[in-house]
Amino acid sequence: MTQSFAPPRPERSAGIAATRIGAVEPKRLVILGATGSIGRSCAQVVAGSPGRFAVVAVAGGRDGAALARSALEFGASFAALADPAGYSELKAGVAGSGVEIAAGPEAVVEAALREADLVVSAIVGAAGLAPTYAAICAGRAVALANKETLVCAGEAVMAAARRAGALLLPMDSEHNAIFQAMGGRDPATIVKMTITASGGPFREWSAARIAAATRAEALAHPNWAMGPKVTIDSASLMNKGLELIEAHHLFGVPAQRLAVVVHPQSIVHGLIGFADGSLIAGMASPDMRTPIAHCLAYPERIVSGVAAPDLAALGALTFEQADLARFPALGLAIEALREGGGAPTALNAANEVAVAAFLDARIGFGELSRIVERTLEAMRAAGETPAPTTVAQALAIHHIARDRALALLA
Repeated sequence: MTQSFAPPRPERSAGIAATRIGAVEPKRLVILGATGSIGRSCAQVVAGSPGRFAVVAVAGGRDGAALARSALEFGASFAALADPAGYSELKAGVAGSGVEIAAGPEAVVEAALREADLVVSAIVGAAGLAPTYAAICAGRAVALANKETLVCAGEAVMAAARRAGALLLPMDSEHNAIFQAMGGRDPATIVKMTITASGGPFREWSAARIAAATRAEALAHPNWAMGPKVTIDSASLMNKGLELIEAHHLFGVPAQRLAVVVHPQSIVHGLIGFADGSLIAGMASPDMRTPIAHCLAYPERIVSGVAAPDLAALGALTFEQADLARFPALGLAIEALREGGGAPTALNAANEVAVAAFLDARIGFGELSRIVERTLEAMRAAGETPAPTTVAQALAIHHIARDRALALLA
């Protein structure tokens, strides 16, 4: 059973000492995933508040040249690349700058453990779990944009955060909206917590047309500019399923009180229905700089560079039920959430394999959910989805699921 989540009082927020009002020293940041879409948006928010932040370390995946540019742009003193294959490009890119560099997964963990007031966790996929967990265990405040950390090992991660007194700030737009709408209220008073989905590029498509969708069609998201993996997850609505699992762990709300509603305008990002009949919505323009600014400056407010929605200009906001028949990936995620144990971990791992295969044109869009479903079925039959109580156990289930999904592809 997950403990209830409530926003802590600013003066008691572990690991966020540099949020002092009127502080002269800038807040020190580590940005994991600096070369991705979240990292680039972080750069814009940081640049918009000169002198307020100091980026001490950055980490990226395999693009050494891009990480070098990020390190120099941020003025970071340390840059870590997960894939050593890009080390030479990273080294050439920072030559003569004095930036310390390293490569390999352990280097990314080292970046996460640099002395900082806030660690932004924005590495895509399960690769973000180890460095995020290390930062949490060290008592750092973490702005969480890597949903897989909680999907893969939610119980273990939240338990570590409680032990270490680490503050978790949700940076995903949906969870950030819910975090703000909760306003410190007791999660036990919540009747329903709802996250919204734009419906993606296939919202009005038939099941047959969705199954035959091309890579270019799936990557053409109508509202958001994101990395390819997250964009494909949005097209299949798997992203919403992963976000439900994350919300369960982050806010301590049981599965039966979590829901998804399709909202094409992407203005309302999350809603909370309370026991007294009140419904509170978190609203913002569809731009990640808004939740990023909220997390970076928390508990203060800064300019994000994004204007609030003009409701009169929009004219109407619409909502509709998610169609699980046309978007079976969402149904698989809801089933895994209700099942619990290692099912969400296996679901996420199989989905990572399937999405990578689709992006490489090895399978069709309609096969995404089938690969995930068959992986889960095989692991359940083999008794391979026990509840992981440690990150090591979660990673073991993750690797088993990846192997099973890869075998299905073969």
